[in-house]
Amino acid sequence: MTTRPGRKRNDRRRLGAVSAVRGGRHPVADRHVRQSSRRLRKGLNVAAPTLFFCVGATKAGTSWLHEALSDHPECRFRSIKELHYFDALEHGRIAAQVSQITARRDDLAARIDGAPVLKAAELAVRVQDRNDWLSVLAKGEDIDAYQAYVMAGAGEARVVGDVTPAYALLPEQRLQQMAGLSGDVRFLYLLRDPIARLWSHVRMMAARRGPDGKVDPQRAQNILNRTLRGDEHEIEIRGDYAAALTRLRAVIPSDRLLCVYYEDLFDGDGMAQICDFLSISRISGDGARRVHAGAVLDMPAPLREKAGAWLVPQYEFVARTLGRLPLAWQANMQGV
Repeated sequence: MTTRPGRKRNDRRRLGAVSAVRGGRHPVADRHVRQSSRRLRKGLNVAAPTLFFCVGATKAGTSWLHEALSDHPECRFRSIKELHYFDALEHGRIAAQVSQITARRDDLAARIDGAPVLKAAELAVRVQDRNDWLSVLAKGEDIDAYQAYVMAGAGEARVVGDVTPAYALLPEQRLQQMAGLSGDVRFLYLLRDPIARLWSHVRMMAARRGPDGKVDPQRAQNILNRTLRGDEHEIEIRGDYAAALTRLRAVIPSDRLLCVYYEDLFDGDGMAQICDFLSISRISGDGARRVHAGAVLDMPAPLREKAGAWLVPQYEFVARTLGRLPLAWQANMQGV
């Protein structure tokens, strides 16, 4: 099996971190914050890498993309895929983020002792990233600290980033703040066929709400019916492409916003579009590997018909706004 250049770099980072964590040392972001602040004061931030935000949509390939770009030799992504920084600021949830990240860090740290060397090294990097991130969260709203965190260790990387689908739900003012950060800031919004995205989201929630983490077909159908009645607000807004695109296009310059279809990531030129947009070498990505793929469960035909009718406004808005639709979208539109 061929090893990607990005994996070699990441392996070196992991091996360098494991001894630090096993020795009880936890590097924090303060050092990177100070270094970044000095660079900003000296006016050297023009050489900083592109800050890339992938803002959704939920269940539209964002985890797969995070892994693909993390392995790219010209990119530098921290191991925490979804930082949830700007939505935590917007909704006053910093304390909740601290609690969640702390619990996850402690779980990862507990697994280091006794793990094989390479696995321990991977866990050590993830623990270090969470300690660094907790130091940023402790500062509250500190944009310099946030940028220093995502750019720490970038070296010669051309792109750093934050892949948080919840950012697509932010109001225009907060999105405008993100777009106005120093340096080159770019946004990506991934769109998946509305029916397929909805059913994937429903299956994920059915698994989360089940006692054993498995998808019960009846529970999934009940959640879908509640969604179609307007009783599952979170699922509904995550798939509201019309609202998200309207907000994004209102405040982000057109040359800084790219919309790509999920279907094109695997069966088209989606990755080429993204790489060109970020000015990095093209990669194809591992299309055979899915990340966080939901359990296989067909949507019952009557519910599929109801979901299709409910989602007609989304199909029509995207067709008007972006023009070309992938074949899967066209087939589902015709079946409505």
